[in-house]
Amino acid sequence: MPPDRLAFAIETAHAGGDYALGRFRDLDGLQIESKGHQDLVSDADRQTELLVRAAIAEAFPDDGIVGEEHAPVTGTTGYDWVIDPIDGTANFVRGLPHWGCVIACTYKGLPVIGAIYDPNTGETYSVEKGGGAFLNGRRLQVAHVASLADGSVGVGAAGRADPERVAAIVRAVLLQKGLFFRSASGALMLCYVAAGRLIGYIEDHMHAWDCLAGLLLISEAGGTHLALDPHTALPQGTRVIAGAPEIYPVLQEISDTIVANS
Repeated sequence: MPPDRLAFAIETAHAGGDYALGRFRDLDGLQIESKGHQDLVSDADRQTELLVRAAIAEAFPDDGIVGEEHAPVTGTTGYDWVIDPIDGTANFVRGLPHWGCVIACTYKGLPVIGAIYDPNTGETYSVEKGGGAFLNGRRLQVAHVASLADGSVGVGAAGRADPERVAAIVRAVLLQKGLFFRSASGALMLCYVAAGRLIGYIEDHMHAWDCLAGLLLISEAGGTHLALDPHTALPQGTRVIAGAPEIYPVLQEISDTIVANS
């Protein structure tokens, strides 16, 4: 009998994150490559993903696997495991202790399980569709706020992003008396929305491995996010707008206006 999927995701995120943490403590031994502008990968990313993939293949041999660093594996069950072995590689390779190991499991294209482990803080975010969102076993709830002036909005900006659109998002948030936050780990910023630390998040495009676990966390913590297309989210990624329900419409208006004017 296969293991419980949520317990497996948590255990495997811990194994991957702890392995990566060992590599983080020996940065001089890393082999680092550039995949493009501000898009780095290290041998620690690749080895961590292989560790996670091996665990999945043993526990759920008929499931699919999609990861950032290696080719996808097609499954037959409708379940696909989605892996970002080190979300925040730019931080990781420069010695900044803000990154995590991210594992999601989708069913027919939509997330049903998520585990995000930050080994630098010991924080484990876990979620199962219909079962709530948790941080180290404590149930999460998004912030309840009246306006952008009541908190900070995470703004994603990958190297491939249009700088004019990113600047326009930041300007729109500031004009409404809000603050913006960017940490170079989209997955952890989505966790912070679920935990009520950030009131929302906007990014023009995120890959599935960066966002699916975090978006499920936000939903199960009482938040709102732009609906995912089950046919495209996994292979193509998605635009991300997420936040506390009271200010989600404001965030969507900001994003939609900027997209329409670009």
